Amino acid sequence: MNLVAKQVPSPVGPLLLGADEDSLRLIWFSTPRHPLPRSVVLEHGDNAVLRETSAQLDAYFSGALRAFDLPLQPVGTPFQREVWSTLARIPYGQTWSYGDIARRIGKPQAVRAVGAANGRNPIPIVLPCHRVIGADGSLTGFGGGLPTKQFLLTLEGALPGGDLFA
Repeated sequence: MNLVAKQVPSPVGPLLLGADEDSLRLIWFSTPRHPLPRSVVLEHGDNAVLRETSAQLDAYFSGALRAFDLPLQPVGTPFQREVWSTLARIPYGQTWSYGDIARRIGKPQAVRAVGAANGRNPIPIVLPCHRVIGADGSLTGFGGGLPTKQFLLTLEGALPGGDLFA
């Protein structure tokens, strides 16, 4: 899959955005947890999807945007896509556990599989995998690193320390 890609600055470090002409396909942290799939070929450039993604990320990080409105087409298995679409329903400023997501997709025993799918989310921040925490309330793994997860949850007012924009 050939994607147009560009790097944008953010408070959590540079983000690599990848899109085709119709949809956002990936957001990559500067130190990703997993390598890009071999099927993905990135070509430096720009397009309308990347410009809109960059603008919405800027608004999110400034506290002016709470819900993204972007055309998304993450590539994954049917189970992964089901988990990722459920991530999009976690409200800004709230957290759900892996068990919460497993129950919401009707597979309450699939907590570990939900965790694996969450970890493979190709569009973090927009599909808010950072809002998923352990059943005991602990911050668990995150592709952008735990400090980034903590920053995003604090930005949204989901952690003690409150909403940075209240």
